[in-house]
Amino acid sequence: MTLDTESPAGTRARRIAGLTETRAVRPESIAEAAGRRARRPALLGETGRLMIIAADHPARGALAAGGDPVAMADRGELLDRICTALERPGVDGVMATPDVLEDLLLLGVLEHKIVIGSMNRGGLAGASFEIDDRFTAYSAGAIAASRFDGGKMLLRVDADDPATADTLEGCARAVTDLAGHGLMAMVEPFVSRRVDGRVRNDLSPEAMMRAIAIASGLGATSARTWLKVPVVPDMERVMAASTLPALLLGGEVSADPRAALEGWRRALRLPTVRGLVVGRSLLYPPDGDVAAAVDAAVEAL
Repeated sequence: MTLDTESPAGTRARRIAGLTETRAVRPESIAEAAGRRARRPALLGETGRLMIIAADHPARGALAAGGDPVAMADRGELLDRICTALERPGVDGVMATPDVLEDLLLLGVLEHKIVIGSMNRGGLAGASFEIDDRFTAYSAGAIAASRFDGGKMLLRVDADDPATADTLEGCARAVTDLAGHGLMAMVEPFVSRRVDGRVRNDLSPEAMMRAIAIASGLGATSARTWLKVPVVPDMERVMAASTLPALLLGGEVSADPRAALEGWRRALRLPTVRGLVVGRSLLYPPDGDVAAAVDAAVEAL
């Protein structure tokens, strides 16, 4: 079926199709769009909660969603799904790597939104060096120059992998640098280990308390640090491990979205939990209805 180019969907498809031409002919358009973007005056709005769409998975080579191993490989489709999510009431912003955020800047969909730059994507999924989460995307200075609102980093602590030390140091430096620019540092911590050669996160309450304790102490100040944590058993005890504000992550696409929503609702009652950062669960829901999935998550807030 041919899209009506005058319809909103047709207009968006045409603009997405034109991104490569813009990048090839006028690459300076990205900086111009960042410079004129209308920013939200405060991180938290009237609700005191945050609803952020996560879209930084492809840069780490993690393209799977649900049962499709390459669901996130089609960039045009991914951008269309992100745009749909950002249009929904109650969605505060997006977290992604430079390539995705720059496409969204050119599409003009980041006005008055909270924008978080993803920083360390070097621990490629399935690689022998996966725990070595090098800072291969945004730096704190680049995030500040783009007039964004913060930076996100992944911290997986594997006591048997010496590369953990470098990741700890890199995350500590990023926390300090972001705070120096007055920007949020979003730290996603896990205790991890290799099982049959693959990195697995330990989601037991005890492991998450240890991960949170380590993440909370990173950097020269924790004044701007937020945590990004999964919903695990005994969340009340887990979240008592820190006074830092926290956002819940969505993780893999759930076969039971209702159960996932109920888990978010219960955790959102805890005093340190201030919102959601969800990606694949909302962008690639089992029934394909992105708008409905986002609306249900917003309702949980």
